[in-house]
Amino acid sequence: MRINGIEKQTIWLNEDGWSVDIIDQTVLPHKFVVVNLKTLDDAAYAIKAMLVRGAPLIGATAAYGLCLALKNDVSDDAMSKACDYLNEQRPTAVNLRWALSVMTNHLSPLPKEARLEAAYKKAAEIVADDIETCRLIGVHGLELIKDIAAKKSPGETINILTHCNAGWLATTQWGTATSPIYHAAKAGIPVHVWVDETRPRNQGASLTAYELGHEEIPHTIIVDNAGGHLMQHGKVDLCIVGTDRTAANGDVCNKIGTYLKALAAHDNNIPFYVALPSTTIDWTLNNGFDIPIEERGQEEVLQMTGRLSSSEKGEMVTIDIAASGSPAANPAFDVTPAKYVSGLITEKGVVEANSSALAELKTELKNVA
Repeated sequence: MRINGIEKQTIWLNEDGWSVDIIDQTVLPHKFVVVNLKTLDDAAYAIKAMLVRGAPLIGATAAYGLCLALKNDVSDDAMSKACDYLNEQRPTAVNLRWALSVMTNHLSPLPKEARLEAAYKKAAEIVADDIETCRLIGVHGLELIKDIAAKKSPGETINILTHCNAGWLATTQWGTATSPIYHAAKAGIPVHVWVDETRPRNQGASLTAYELGHEEIPHTIIVDNAGGHLMQHGKVDLCIVGTDRTAANGDVCNKIGTYLKALAAHDNNIPFYVALPSTTIDWTLNNGFDIPIEERGQEEVLQMTGRLSSSEKGEMVTIDIAASGSPAANPAFDVTPAKYVSGLITEKGVVEANSSALAELKTELKNVA
């Protein structure tokens, strides 16, 4: 993706060759700030406080976080404790656990003196694989958009609804749900994206819209509850969302509110697809309702952070928006049953959201942790 016309990744090695740079997503879209991670604690905080977000990017950050830990101690005990610590930061996104499993499986058999260099190489490989995986998700998802375009008048716009941020900022390049959109735009297919604001963290309004704007893709921010209305009035052709964890039966866990979009799409006969790297599938779970749902702090619901509108360079402020003394619940994710999912867009192609199709997909995969 481009920022002001310049190609960017979301995570990269600093020029010092060992520390790690990330984009602080908590201040987007109002500021573009690069944060340098130098310690295991830095990486853990970036994951927990959502400086980085999105399952693939969380996994990549965890991989580099382990590298930073190994700079101080390459012992088995230190590696195990670092992985446990990182795994605690976000319980729902399975890529966190997957990336650390890949790292430790690769590093554990090696002599201790070889581990640090090997760790950095493996983390870089995880990033490179994610870029290619997301590119392929876009290639396969493009075919779905082409099929819809073929049923419309020549040049007619395809309206796509997405939820939360499953874009470049949630991965290392391309994104998952946005990758088919970017590929369609590059292929000259006119697309327009309905961007759910996605309360309470507003990842749609602050991140997805930010990405689409820099890529010059037509889009409109809508409140979370507007999606069903738009579907009823024929203004949505296709829904594409991402996922933080998908069970082996095809149930999908994604940002809170995804389930409601799937219900509305089902009621209005609108295709509802989920874009994901195969690393986001939890092969150990056969039911999505066994996925742990992260309960985040109530301040995310009771407060909002934004920029004062008095000037283009207005101050960033946090304000209270609720009645004083009222408590709030803040489940971060919900589960969409497989029966409401039209298909899963993976790097291997579009597969049905059911146990048998996913079991067949698993036989094609090499890197299953």
